[in-house]
Amino acid sequence: MALVFLHHVVGDLTLGKPELVEFSEAETVEAAVSAIGNSAEGAITVWRTKPAAAAARPPAERFVGMLNSSDVVAFLALSGADPEKAMRTPVAEVVTPNPGLLKEVDPGTRLIDALEMMKQGVRCLLVRKSIMWKGFSKRFSILYNGKWLKNTQSSSLGGVSNSDQPSSSALPDNKFCCLSREDVVRFIIGCLGALAPLPLSSIASLGAISATYSFIEASSPAFEAIYKIPHDPCAIAVIETNSDGTHKIIGDISAYKLWKCDYLAAAWAMANLSAGQFVIGADDYGTTRTSVPDFPINSPTDGSRPGVSSRPRKFSSRSIGFFNNLVNQMPVGRLRNMYRGRSAPLTCKHTSSLAAVMAQMLSHRATHVWVMDADMEDDILVGIVSYTDILNAVTKFPPP
Repeated sequence: MALVFLHHVVGDLTLGKPELVEFSEAETVEAAVSAIGNSAEGAITVWRTKPAAAAARPPAERFVGMLNSSDVVAFLALSGADPEKAMRTPVAEVVTPNPGLLKEVDPGTRLIDALEMMKQGVRCLLVRKSIMWKGFSKRFSILYNGKWLKNTQSSSLGGVSNSDQPSSSALPDNKFCCLSREDVVRFIIGCLGALAPLPLSSIASLGAISATYSFIEASSPAFEAIYKIPHDPCAIAVIETNSDGTHKIIGDISAYKLWKCDYLAAAWAMANLSAGQFVIGADDYGTTRTSVPDFPINSPTDGSRPGVSSRPRKFSSRSIGFFNNLVNQMPVGRLRNMYRGRSAPLTCKHTSSLAAVMAQMLSHRATHVWVMDADMEDDILVGIVSYTDILNAVTKFPPP
């Protein structure tokens, strides 16, 4: 691993980070939609309401889990009832409890230890902003061969010695901030020189491509994606299977794609359209049948699924955030090529460099990139690169 991860601490990444604003589980889904649009990775952290008598309790003990845009759309699609009533539902009934997604650490925690936590499934680091630490990080790691060491409380919370731990009198305010994996990757891309030659190496040579990915056929109901989409990365590919068994990707259903969409329109589309129509955008009224790719749904969706409303709702590429004014002016054969903007999946080649993929993810604020075979002309899917894959790639190789 690069020495930059040994010489830097978590506190170096908190400079300029805003103070944590807790989103209570008592808030409504409508409030969550607004908060998700302004959050990193298209997800928010959800907290139990802080009791007045327990103000001194560590906030990590009140953490419930994380809620993303895909969770909200899936909930609205499953509810099928009055959409306005569904939007007033408390978030506590929607979020899946998972305290392991967040871990409180000391600002003096070594960056390499923070990366190991995130590689093991932690998605957010809770860091105290008002604390002051001396020097750099503790000399020895709190991890040994992938196992947590049973050290003192100060070590388990941050890896700093007792002499460096500030007293409670030095903490007039319990102010915290959250570090996401996006923050860590953004820091890494600013240290490309210290990581040489890894940044210019291909993601295939670094083993950064995960060949195991979730997918759904374009002809299948989009509703099935609710039960197939993984938690990390929260993305499922919409594919067409070629005669040789390879997968051609035409889009994806993910928290990133649904980040700033019309949630009610997307929920209706997920409950009523095929996966292919969902990712391309099929207008239920204004678009003629000759200008929409024909992705027939393999199983019925109208009236046969309990709880799903059959009330027609206008859905189009514009209604879920995809913009194209030429949809009715394009011949059928060129329609799919036309959707290469926001509705197209974010892709790279297996020969792309690690630095290029990181820059691509950060510029789009995406949680993943689909990997295509560079030796094939069509969009043949071979894998996916996520934040976890990037962290594994930059830490498993020894420094040059």
